[in-house]
Amino acid sequence: MNWEQLLSLKRFGDTEKRPRIAQDETRLGFEVDFDRIIFSSAFRSLQDKTQVIPLSQTDFVHTRLTHSLEVSVVGRTLGRRVGKVLLERHPNLVKLGYTFNDFGAIVAAASVTHDIGNPPFGHSGEKAIGEYFKSGKGAKYKDQLSAKEYQDLIDFEGNANGFKILTESREGIFGGLRLSYATLGAFLKYPKESLPKKPTNHIADKKYGFFQSETTEFLDVVQELGMQKKSETDISYYRHPLAYLVEAADDICYTIIDFEDGINLGLIEEEYALEYLSKLIHGINRDKYYALKHTKDRTAYLRAIAINSLIDEAVTIFLANEEAILNGSFSKSLLEKCKYEAQINDIIKISIEKIYKSKEVIEKEVAGYRVIADLLEVFTTAINHKFNEQESNFDNLVLNLLPSEYQVETDDVFYRIMQICSYVSRMSDSYAIRLHKKLTGNII
Repeated sequence: MNWEQLLSLKRFGDTEKRPRIAQDETRLGFEVDFDRIIFSSAFRSLQDKTQVIPLSQTDFVHTRLTHSLEVSVVGRTLGRRVGKVLLERHPNLVKLGYTFNDFGAIVAAASVTHDIGNPPFGHSGEKAIGEYFKSGKGAKYKDQLSAKEYQDLIDFEGNANGFKILTESREGIFGGLRLSYATLGAFLKYPKESLPKKPTNHIADKKYGFFQSETTEFLDVVQELGMQKKSETDISYYRHPLAYLVEAADDICYTIIDFEDGINLGLIEEEYALEYLSKLIHGINRDKYYALKHTKDRTAYLRAIAINSLIDEAVTIFLANEEAILNGSFSKSLLEKCKYEAQINDIIKISIEKIYKSKEVIEKEVAGYRVIADLLEVFTTAINHKFNEQESNFDNLVLNLLPSEYQVETDDVFYRIMQICSYVSRMSDSYAIRLHKKLTGNII
């Protein structure tokens, strides 16, 4: 892979090249990507989607939206710092007009979208969709689908759903948000289809990155970027190098900030903050730390320094392994290679025990399973009954609630089902609960 091709400014539908040197320096194409994402309805819905604590009653806890914004800030710094060195190593990029800000803008845009495909109720929402089709009432569709289509459903993946949201065409809108291919490439942490599942231990094979319905769009992006094929028998590619920085930005934020949330909510004792976060810090000003009177201020101080320390590590590891990253042989995430791996794992272990497995989280995740399964059943039944001309009065009433963009008539059962999955996955937590109550007669 080569950087000139990987930094493509092309967008879906372009008939002419977009040379970097011809860009308007006051509003670069990569910065336009960020703007389009921020103004999209899919991004807005993240303000009411779970990051750690579902439907929290406090105003402190992070949502997917605040988490995504924080990841983009870290991602921008990672991109700029890496970009500055890469331009020294590859002076031809400077001649073409690229600056270190381009790298920062690409990583920031891809980072701010990294959770845009996540359904309501956090990662349990993904599992709830998958289980509806694997062991719930949706299993009846298995015989009507190809193996890969069915795998897309039973292993529903927020990353693939995100790619769908970013690229899906609909009437009057071609290519979704029409982001630059460089940003889309950096977004694709797992550039493969759902089968075979985890064929190797390479980080790019951990999950999958696109549904069968977006195969054409995926191939268009990876081929334009010159991403390296990983398999000759299935659709699988090595990562765009900047995807490693997007992943690192997310890993840094959820490791440190989820931990911080747990402390501020009283789920984790404050003593853990000093004990564990200080291990990520080269030096801590204890006088300054103890002069801070409030728990939130003390944990914020530690969090800021810890994040900066992990940024330093991620940049160092990326630059030391640039060649391996470009040729696809770098098989781990950046933080898995860092000197703080053991300390990071300790923090994650505590977060799992004290936060993710807390009674408040589990109770709401259980409720979320039921909400998502019921919504999928009502809407998939209605849309398939309509196609087969078997719709009931209730089905017709339900379809009146389904926005018109999800009611495209087609004899492709996978496409019909994916439209419903797309609709449900874009709901906020609160809206999914309200709609579920209406459909089950709990409120009118």
